[in-house]
Amino acid sequence: MPPPVQYAKSGELFIAYQVTGDGPVDLIWAPGALSHLELMWENPYAVRFIERVSSFCRLIRFDKRGTGMSDATREAANLEQRIDDIRAVLDAAGSERSHLFGVSEGGSMHMLFAATYPERTRSLVLWGAMPRWTSAPDYPFGPTVEEEQRSIAELEARGPRPFELDERAKAWFGRVHEDPAFVGYWTRSRGAGATPAMRVALARWGLEMDVRDILPSINVPTLVMNRVGDPDAVIGAARYTASKIPGARLLEFPGVGHLFWDIWEDVAAELERWITGTRVAAPSDRVLATILFIDIVGSTERVATVGDAVWRNLLERYYALVRRELVAYAGVEVDTAGDGLLARFDGPARAIRCARAIQRAATELGLELRAGVHTGEVELAGTAIRGIAVHTAARIASLAGPGEVYASSTVRDLVAGSGIGFQDRGVHTLKGIPEPRQVLTVA
Repeated sequence: MPPPVQYAKSGELFIAYQVTGDGPVDLIWAPGALSHLELMWENPYAVRFIERVSSFCRLIRFDKRGTGMSDATREAANLEQRIDDIRAVLDAAGSERSHLFGVSEGGSMHMLFAATYPERTRSLVLWGAMPRWTSAPDYPFGPTVEEEQRSIAELEARGPRPFELDERAKAWFGRVHEDPAFVGYWTRSRGAGATPAMRVALARWGLEMDVRDILPSINVPTLVMNRVGDPDAVIGAARYTASKIPGARLLEFPGVGHLFWDIWEDVAAELERWITGTRVAAPSDRVLATILFIDIVGSTERVATVGDAVWRNLLERYYALVRRELVAYAGVEVDTAGDGLLARFDGPARAIRCARAIQRAATELGLELRAGVHTGEVELAGTAIRGIAVHTAARIASLAGPGEVYASSTVRDLVAGSGIGFQDRGVHTLKGIPEPRQVLTVA
């Protein structure tokens, strides 16, 4: 009998999850675009896979927000919200550290979680997962953006079409397309996984999602698995991913298929070998973080006008409101030397919204602020942070004008689906930074 569906509270939403097995370590499985915890038990191949994996670990499965049995949402979740949901599920399930298993579209959220929370990650395992799902000039994998936009426009205009077992579907399924029981399950699960509007929203989000920049910041043992003949997550992208994650191991499976149900025994065996034989990484002092720099525009002139005593009082009031907003947006104060602020966040959308909130509050004091935001790997040293990412954020902030928030292209890619807009400000050579950076202003 399937275990009961339980719920974890993430912000205002409930995230559905199930736990099977009682092994010595935990494995949390992030599914592809659509899932449904209860209907999964109608897939005979999934049942066998779940039972097999649950024999050597405690398996935690969940439906992403807006899909399956989790709370419905109007928009697709951005990556920052998704890693909040992973953390909420792990907390609710009583898991301090877990292996991560990211399948297809679910791989990106696990990539970001592993980079951001290495202290809660034992290892990262990916199946058929791409860091970006459309091609780019420096990334020749997947359809073009224009091709995806046409597909999304058709989906939005007509809604999902009735399922047809055509040649593409057969290639996607692998050999299980020959099993009528599986095809019947798949037909039922497609409609239950998400509403038509959510499927459009997820497709749009996939068009914008890009986590390539954070791959070098993943400092946990990583296994990348992929079918050589995957028609969706092409093998070249898997090789790219493995080459960018330090020390990652690539395991290529023969045959055609995006799903692994026809070879579930082989995949389960590799998971067991990896999980029971992998060495647990020591907690790392290097993590992925979003860095926010804010400083006061024209502070020298203001001091000369009002005098030192008035300026000190004004700064005290300013930093009081800064700390209020940092608490509201889960930011960590790193330094407030002079008239500047250095803070770190575990998500770029929160950093941007915090910067805007501080700017709005500062206008009540007659102060104008400029801000810079960048996401990258930093070294934690007590309350201090070090690394090239810190310098990058500082240089980006120096480009901003009064009332502006500037951000790197990495930040833009990671907040896809958040509703935050950007305007391109060109590619800049930043002092002391090895490579030129595309810089954008928050619209």
